[in-house]
Amino acid sequence: MTPARFLLLAAFWLAAPLAQAGPAAQLGKACHLPGTEDTLRCLQVAVPRDYTGAAAGQLQLHITIAPAYREASRPDPLFVLAGGPGQAGSDIVSVINSAFRAVRATRDIILIDQRGTGLSGKLDCPNLPDEDRLSEGAAEAQLMQCVKSTTQSLAPYTTANAARDIEQVRKALGYGPINLWGGSYGTRLAQAYARAFPSAVRSLVLDGVAPPEQVIPAGGHDAQAALDKLFAQCAADKECARAFPNLKSEFSALLERAASGKLQVSLNDPRTAAPLSLNISTRRLIGTVQNVLYAPLDARRLPFLIHSAYQGNWAPFVARSNAAYDFSTEGGMAGLLHFAIVCSEDLPRLSPALLAEDSAGSFYTAEAITRLRPYCAELKLPPPATLASDPIAAPVLMFSGGLDPVTPPRRAEAAGRHMQKVQHLIVENAGHGVSNLGCAPRLIREFLDSPGLIKDPSCLNKIAAQPFQTGSAGPKP
Repeated sequence: MTPARFLLLAAFWLAAPLAQAGPAAQLGKACHLPGTEDTLRCLQVAVPRDYTGAAAGQLQLHITIAPAYREASRPDPLFVLAGGPGQAGSDIVSVINSAFRAVRATRDIILIDQRGTGLSGKLDCPNLPDEDRLSEGAAEAQLMQCVKSTTQSLAPYTTANAARDIEQVRKALGYGPINLWGGSYGTRLAQAYARAFPSAVRSLVLDGVAPPEQVIPAGGHDAQAALDKLFAQCAADKECARAFPNLKSEFSALLERAASGKLQVSLNDPRTAAPLSLNISTRRLIGTVQNVLYAPLDARRLPFLIHSAYQGNWAPFVARSNAAYDFSTEGGMAGLLHFAIVCSEDLPRLSPALLAEDSAGSFYTAEAITRLRPYCAELKLPPPATLASDPIAAPVLMFSGGLDPVTPPRRAEAAGRHMQKVQHLIVENAGHGVSNLGCAPRLIREFLDSPGLIKDPSCLNKIAAQPFQTGSAGPKP
């Protein structure tokens, strides 16, 4: 099952002294995971199922360790917290050789499969045969059946408990104060850990920052802002403007056709070439558009996708839409874990006023924002304690993409108001995720070596805008 998609204050710390090789190289067993050819170390760490004692038993967390390359490594590792909620550390091991290639020279990299994700007892619904061909009603019925048949209590699967798990892992691995990197939802988890265990945190790197007050499904305002910026950039680009002079009106027309409920298209399946008849619902249309906006390289295809669909050629759009279903049962988001967190921590905070404000004037409708409510009602999860917003004392480096449709710079700015020593770097041509782009890996290493102000982040300005796709062959040379 694939769920719908979802200051700057200067302070300098002395770099930690070099030490002899840490415990990581001796922990666990040698393992290989998809996404990297490196030999890693894998182990299981037992944690309480419920820290309140309401539910007995333990959970086994999967931990992936990439030991530092140098024998004389630094004693403070980097713990990597994936996004979602629902993504596992073992799903993103490729970041070891991209975003953290400079960090690993002298630091162990620790990736945690958060409880209920990946190899830590993944909570999910099975993928369905031909899921991308199902009608919207059939897909919803299948998902509801999965939710109703779930016998395991999801109440212990909270951000607060995931933060407690990190502390258990830190102690089990024998580390002192640690550094944390969080991406997207992982930034919420990193902040929760820093507030719950401040003495255990040396520094934080947050990419695509979600402040504690952000309600995850409420993304209409930010999605529309990202789409407006994309349309404006197309209009300012000679080739894009020439190819798609009526982009806004064509997109509006597609929204109207989908809203009628009668947008039935016939085409050859982009994967099998078999005849395919498909209803393009409003949910499918706007969900695909919002998903495409995450990555600038992908977003640069959107004008072509919109224009082709407007002219009746839906094959490119459907092919991109179907990409959301291209996950094996073992990979991708843990859907029920996503529900467990969003249903207890976010939707209860989605007031009528916030819903109306967030969806006003946005292509991402109120119905799309609230689509999880029937499933949440079935799960009947108790709301956890309010996410804390106490000041964070550890130094923080934040990255934001100027084109991010879910955690744009304004979200990081809101989070930064609760941090004492923070630097916020914005990459105007980036989307949802900056750490693996351009010089960002080097800046992360520089920050971790001496947590404080990055003196010259101007190299981030060299991250260029991607070219627009203007035809079936791709961008014009």
